[in-house]
Amino acid sequence: MAWSRLLAWWRLCLGLLSVLVCLAPCVNLQPAENINYNLVHSWADKLGTELFHLGDFITRRKEVQESFKDAKVVSRNGASIVDSMAKEIEMMMDLKVSAVRRIMDTAENTALSHQNDMADKMFSYYSAKEMLEPGDPVPPIPTPAPDMDKDIGEPLIYVQPKVVVLEPRPEFHNTPVNFSVSSVHVPVNVFDRAPDVIKAIQWSENLDQIFRDNYKNDPTLSWQFFGSSTGFMRQFPASKWRKDVPVDLYDCRLRSWYMEAATSPKDIVILMDGSGSMLGQRLDIAKHVVNTILDTLGTNDFVNIFTFDKEVSPVVGCFEETLIQANLGNIRELKEGIESFKPKSIANYTAALTKAFELLEDTKLSSRGAQCNQAIMIIGDGAPENNREVFELHNWRDPPYKPVRVFTYLIGKEVANWDDIRWMACENQGYYVHLSDTAEVREMVLNYIPVMARPLVLGRHDHPVIWSQVYADIEDTKLSDYLWDINQCEYQKADVLEYWQVHDRMLEPNEMHRRKYRRMKETWNQPVDSNVYQFMTTVSMPIYDRRENATKIANILGVAGTDVPINEIKKLLSPFTLGVNGYAFIVTNNGYVLFHPDFRPIFQGYILKPSYNSVDMIEVELLDDDRPARDFNPVLMTIRDSIINQSTGSKWMLVKNHFDEMKRVARIKRQYYWTAIKKTPFTLVISYPEQYGVSHMDIRADQEIHRISIKGTNLRSVFSGKRWKIHPDWLYCKHSNRTFKTPEIELLYFLERMSEPGWRWPGSRSAMPPEHAAAMFCDRQLMQALVFDARVTAGFSNTTSFNSKDDKGNEFKQRFGVTVAFLATHSGLTRWHEFHSNAAEESGVGETFSQNNTRAIDEIWYKRAVDQHFVREESFVYSVPFDAGESNSEILVTASHAVFHNEGGKTAPAAVVGFQFQHSALYKLFHNITGNACAVDDKDCYILDNNGYVVISTRVHETGRFFGEVNGAIMKRLLEENVYKQVTVYDYQAVCFESKNDNNASSMLLSPIFHLLRVGKWLLHTALWYIVQLLQWAPGVSSHYADMYGDSNDTEPPPPEPHPEHHARNGNGHGKKDEDHWLRYLTLHRTRLKPCDMKRELYTLFKEKDNVVYNMTAHACERPFVVLPIPFSNLILLVIDQLCPRDGTVVLTVNPQPIDYHFSVNDSLACYKQAREFNRMRPHSCISRHANESGIKLCGKACSIYVNLGLLLLCHILSRWL
Repeated sequence: MAWSRLLAWWRLCLGLLSVLVCLAPCVNLQPAENINYNLVHSWADKLGTELFHLGDFITRRKEVQESFKDAKVVSRNGASIVDSMAKEIEMMMDLKVSAVRRIMDTAENTALSHQNDMADKMFSYYSAKEMLEPGDPVPPIPTPAPDMDKDIGEPLIYVQPKVVVLEPRPEFHNTPVNFSVSSVHVPVNVFDRAPDVIKAIQWSENLDQIFRDNYKNDPTLSWQFFGSSTGFMRQFPASKWRKDVPVDLYDCRLRSWYMEAATSPKDIVILMDGSGSMLGQRLDIAKHVVNTILDTLGTNDFVNIFTFDKEVSPVVGCFEETLIQANLGNIRELKEGIESFKPKSIANYTAALTKAFELLEDTKLSSRGAQCNQAIMIIGDGAPENNREVFELHNWRDPPYKPVRVFTYLIGKEVANWDDIRWMACENQGYYVHLSDTAEVREMVLNYIPVMARPLVLGRHDHPVIWSQVYADIEDTKLSDYLWDINQCEYQKADVLEYWQVHDRMLEPNEMHRRKYRRMKETWNQPVDSNVYQFMTTVSMPIYDRRENATKIANILGVAGTDVPINEIKKLLSPFTLGVNGYAFIVTNNGYVLFHPDFRPIFQGYILKPSYNSVDMIEVELLDDDRPARDFNPVLMTIRDSIINQSTGSKWMLVKNHFDEMKRVARIKRQYYWTAIKKTPFTLVISYPEQYGVSHMDIRADQEIHRISIKGTNLRSVFSGKRWKIHPDWLYCKHSNRTFKTPEIELLYFLERMSEPGWRWPGSRSAMPPEHAAAMFCDRQLMQALVFDARVTAGFSNTTSFNSKDDKGNEFKQRFGVTVAFLATHSGLTRWHEFHSNAAEESGVGETFSQNNTRAIDEIWYKRAVDQHFVREESFVYSVPFDAGESNSEILVTASHAVFHNEGGKTAPAAVVGFQFQHSALYKLFHNITGNACAVDDKDCYILDNNGYVVISTRVHETGRFFGEVNGAIMKRLLEENVYKQVTVYDYQAVCFESKNDNNASSMLLSPIFHLLRVGKWLLHTALWYIVQLLQWAPGVSSHYADMYGDSNDTEPPPPEPHPEHHARNGNGHGKKDEDHWLRYLTLHRTRLKPCDMKRELYTLFKEKDNVVYNMTAHACERPFVVLPIPFSNLILLVIDQLCPRDGTVVLTVNPQPIDYHFSVNDSLACYKQAREFNRMRPHSCISRHANESGIKLCGKACSIYVNLGLLLLCHILSRWL
């Protein structure tokens, strides 16, 4: 019986087993089925709904929208706006021109009246470098007799510095200044007690009165100055010269505002002797001469350099048959070309001169180049003949006019054949200079400026008004290379100190790659708005010597000018009238932008880019046409031509706008309008989005300030409390003679004035001409909008909904960790309310928000919310800081929602509401919704934003990273399935780093100096090795640096595979040969800055509603994920099956990548751009000849032969022995 029962159980088990075996093929146990589409859908819906309810309650968006019901929506007239703005700027610029003209007239008359004054070498003046403030220690007077000055043969003169009281002024960027006097800056290469210099300093002190009068008439004036042809610059108001640079490189005569005012545009061919005698010091001097000449050129000049021996060759091969524009990029290319030049054989002057004349003639006939002055500059150590026949053929066809001037620079001390090279200059309306030392190069080279200015001076009455290209105040572009070298030295120091902390672990591929990646990220830091440099344009005029005998030498006294800060021009543009995502920019006659929202002149946060001020407008207005790099759309080129020709027009275009550190992109249709700023070389362009920029909010007549004031409304009461700010860069109202601590205090002052009887609105946002000068001026439209916005939103910060006693509010605050709710309006008003656990806790939350988020419509969260409105009206935009997971601080999530006002079929953005809450709370909410489903090893869950950045990940350190760097294979699938679209954005303002050549290219041979440098390099490496060995005996020495240089960043893209050599090493070491292996890996390969083009692959969600991809389920490992949109947001939910194999080799990145143009060996980006040169408009002023110039015979002094007795004696001894 038992046996039969056992047998029955056995048969039953076999039957069940057979059933399981039969059913096995029908049961899909593959991992992808673990992702339940419906479950993921419920997660997305629940998360989106809860977040939306949170935002809806915290921001009270419906109430805010209702508060704007009394406003009206009107159409925006772009043509009228651009015309009005251009007139405002024209009026402001006319004021600056009038001030400069008064300086010029006063200077010419003062110089004329003081022409017989004697130079007082003991004259005391306010030296910008030496003057003292009260309380400063007075430098001791030298007691011993000073040494004799070798140049002037007299004792050096000591004059005690003058004392001046300086006070910081905000309109001068808080620079301490004095408005009673001017200060004088003298370059290091100019002796201030030389007779001609000190005499000019004496008479120019009388300009202080006109400086003061100008400032009184127009308090918006910035720095006023007189740049003397003797080298000094007198500046008002007086201020100390900055001393935070290693060498004072500033010389006003090398600044664009001086050069372009002193001479009309010019075409220049530089010929450099390449004969074998141009070696050593002669070659160094020659290169210094060439570089100094290049420094005197501006964007309206054209130049090329040829070296000549038996053949004539361009220093940059691709520039052979043309003159190139003297912008910073091209000048840098020429300087690098001359740096590598090596002399070869006998110089053929005839061929070189013929080449230069033919090139200049061809440039003239083809209407290229400057089409004004033309000159040939010859640098050599002597010419074998004067080449008279060449000049007769090319330059003496129409006597006495000679179209090409010739300037000659004779190099070397022991020269005998100076007469022919001097003859070339004197017979061709040029100037001859003899140079025997590098110290005298700058002064001697600058002698060509007065010669080129002779037609201007002889004309006397014509004073061209010159507007410069944008530039960085007193900075010199050479400083960029210095700062980069210093930066590399700091890297080297940090590497050595870190090596002491971690030893060979630092040399592992992972560590080396991480360090390199971290430093590259620093170079990608290109802020648009930075206070490191003050960018400006300058208006200037030449000042002529009007003495009777001056016509014999046609002397130019200098240049008068005043700065116009770019920020001051921007304030006149009233961004309020253009609305969110609207902007204005100015284009010069060369097509370069004076300013633009995508103008990024610095990198690494503080270093000027090598060619920062030659950014063409078509390099920042990127059309959405999928063309390859630098294949610019003909439509855009046509618009550019219309703009530089100063026409008036309009056009719409589809463009790609990148933002948020160039890591996000929007593809939108924009309207463009442009018109000329009269009497300047500038054209103003405005642009706004067509989708929501064609209409704007406006107030009704009964809501105007004076009417509500009559009704008894206290204007200041709507700005009560401290939880509000206004846009710090906008011009609401301004007092000409008063400054205020904050924009908010200034606003309250004017609100008080508006409440007083008799208030009248000034007629212009800019200052009026002196005869109609007003004490204050306002933007009426902006002020009306601001007061209206303040009235209707007055209760936002004080609502009872924010009270912590409210049960629902308290629940939301605790669940989501809400820290602040905020509101920003189209008029630039920002309000906020902090959420605290108690009154005394977390007092800094609101202050932090208000310090970093005061720019209303210019904030990223404002712009993104407005764009999101047209994707889904009822939604919030969520974001976290980039790479937020790498920091140890609390991560805040920012959510924003756009409030639009509709009327009569028109809609316009009125405001944006939002809030910030703790990322940890969002993560907890997500975990509660998904349970443990995303916490197990077989699934990965991500929340990504509309640009592909991680908002939520099970690995917190991935927060803020681009998902393509986290899981490139899945990101690639999302692209293929049209979840995201890849958008290529070109960066034509990028900076690359090319290796420096260790060999000294200025010498033809490997001289003993080269071998000494090699020995020095070996000694440096050895010293570093011994320093580290010494530190190993004193571990406490560098412990201070452990935290400073420790590296915990492990979130960048994966490093390359380890090199076998690293595995072969061990920590024990085998003598010095093994122990100094770190030197080879930690010694930085020095690089130099190089302008280049880069591209970024950015990503954006497809905007098609009901995208079919969101209905697709996971399918085995063919599609090991489910992706769904999170309702009411800009987010998507992505769930990935981790059990499927993952291709870790696929990495997508948003980091910049160099563009490969497939250059030939000797080509460069400058060559590539030159071959695709854009049109430009020449300056209207060109004064290149005068009938009386032929009577001027001054052309430089002849040199004397220097005899070295020691050398003669040596030659005599050698001749006896040989």
